[in-house]
Amino acid sequence: MRHITREGLNLIKSFEGFSPTVYLCSAGVPTIGYGHAIKRGESFTSITEEDAENMLAKDVEEAEKGILRLISVPLSDAQFNALVSFAFNLGAGALQRSALRLKLNRGEYVDASDEFIKWVRAGGKVIKGLVRRREAERRMFIS
Repeated sequence: MRHITREGLNLIKSFEGFSPTVYLCSAGVPTIGYGHAIKRGESFTSITEEDAENMLAKDVEEAEKGILRLISVPLSDAQFNALVSFAFNLGAGALQRSALRLKLNRGEYVDASDEFIKWVRAGGKVIKGLVRRREAERRMFIS
């Protein structure tokens, strides 16, 4: 199976940041570590950075599987990294129903790259951090 590179992981970590305790993300989801959305049945008071790294690896693997399942065209490492960051943040379901996926699978790489910047809302509001993240993902994708 294909995996995100260190550069891609660093992109995700730079936007997620590390939190040893539970917080609500901009979409109102209880989150811990490096952007780990707490699932039903999970309970945390605090975690170590090592635990957060392990959770990140598992969460990223789910995003990687989504990319491999949904994208049918060849991808460079940079493109794969950007898409994994996108799917990690929004979920593979968002990618599945996106114009980004449709354009990409038609081989329209440049047009697909322009779709990243449309995904900047949480709770109905444009979030500055998401604007920065989507711009960084787009830059990585086209590099």
